Parts: sequence; structure tokens; C-alpha cells
Amino acid sequence: MRIGIAARLDIHKAIELTDDLTDFLIKNNVEVFLDPALVKKLNKYHDSAREIQDMDVDIIIAIGGDGTILRTQSFIDGKNIPIFGINMGTVGFLTEIGPEESFHALKEVLNGNYFIEERTRLEVWHNKDLAPALNEVVLMTRKPAKMLHLEIRVDDEIVEELRADGLIIATPSGSTAYAMSAGGPIVDPRVNAFIIVPICPFKLGSRPTVVSGESIISVKLLREGKKAIAVIDGQVEEEINYMEEVIFKKSDQHAYFVRLTKEFYKKVREKLIKGGIGLE
Repeated sequence: MRIGIAARLDIHKAIELTDDLTDFLIKNNVEVFLDPALVKKLNKYHDSAREIQDMDVDIIIAIGGDGTILRTQSFIDGKNIPIFGINMGTVGFLTEIGPEESFHALKEVLNGNYFIEERTRLEVWHNKDLAPALNEVVLMTRKPAKMLHLEIRVDDEIVEELRADGLIIATPSGSTAYAMSAGGPIVDPRVNAFIIVPICPFKLGSRPTVVSGESIISVKLLREGKKAIAVIDGQVEEEINYMEEVIFKKSDQHAYFVRLTKEFYKKVREKLIKGGIGLE
């Protein structure tokens, strides 16, 4: 087996765990590749350095939080490499396990006792195809305390025209991220749907909406002189101007995750009870 590793660089425990896991995998005859920035931090495993986008591996281990997974996923688009997330924070819905379970879990993986979970992604178009989103796209103003005036259509039918601080278009995976904090529902990742969540809408009747995963969603900026930005998974920004549309639909590109259990609701309960500030 060939395994790649990416990790948070500013968390000492994540670097330490990377070192221990790399040593463990090598001793188990696994060919390991590390992000060059990790190699530099560790000052060892120099022959194993590979840029994430150049890794030809069976699995990539992402050590950090959901943000680490989202960044890793952005580098491996189109490769269909499953990600195995190890959570170094208190919250992380995309991650599979905590650091204390990592060695046992990796033994299970090496023994073939795992399955691959497929997650839906969101294709984003604004004058051109943008990076697909795994969690969400957030439309917001560049200036704090300013509102957007938006028209939302689903399959060419007007759903809402609203003024709000912003708007979230989320996948089921993203339903437990920013969308949940903004009052949206938790959606089982097996559900073929997308979630539209206004952020602090001026009209109280503007509520979160769940739409078919086969729908095409379009959002138009209606207020002249006000620009917006679309932020994709917190990684990519795109500026939107007056009367321009952003179009969303299900992507042909999926994300893949190494899973040991199918206990989605148990994981949600545990994460919500813990709460707190996770590491991204």
C-alpha cells in the first residue's frame, strides 16, 4: 500500500503524530509520502517528500480538522484518492477518528477492514467553472455590516428575493458546518439534496430550504454598486458584480473518505455534545 500524509503545520501535536505514524507505516512495509512542508518541519524522511497534488497513493491521511481535509481535497481533484481524517481538534465532522485511536485504526486499514464513502460535491460556475465545493459556497460582502440583495432561483423558478448578510449553498456534508451554525438543518450525507441558508436575512420569513440534488440553483446579485464574494470551502474566492449570476449544480466529481463505521448519527451526537472550537 502507498499512503500520503498531509497535516496542520502550526500544531505541534499534529507534527509529532505525523512522525509517529510515518515510522509506524514504514515498519509495516507501507510506502509513505509526505507533504514537503511536513518533511521540512520534521527534518527527516527527505526521500519521501511529494507535493500533495503529485502523490500517486491509495490513501491520503489528513491530520488536523475539517479545514485540513478541505485543503487536501482541493489538491487532489479528479484523482479519486480517498482521505482518512484524523481530528486534532474538538469538532470535525469530516474526520474519522481522534489521535488516540489512530494506530489501531490504521492497523484496521492495513488489514483491509474499512470501506470507502462517497460524498457529493457542488459544481460552481461564474463566467467559468470554479473549484467544486465539498462543504459549501458562501456569498458575502467584502465590507462588514453591509447587506446583499439577492435573487435565488431553483430550476429557473424564483424561490426568494431577499436582503441578507449573505447566503450559504451547502452540500449534505456541509450541512454540519457553517450552514448548521446559520440555522440550517443537519442532512444525512446519503440524501441527494442541497441546502440554501440565508445568513441573517432582513425578512423574517426567509428560511433555510432543502432542494433536490438534481436541481440547478442560480443566485443573482441585484443591488447596483455592491459587490459580493463567493467563498468556496473557505479556500477559493471569486468576486461577483451587479446582475451577475452564480450557478450551482451537482458535480460529476465526488470526494472519497476512508471509513471504519457507518455511525453518522452517533458521530453527530458526539460532536454536538463536545462543541467548542475545533482546529481547522
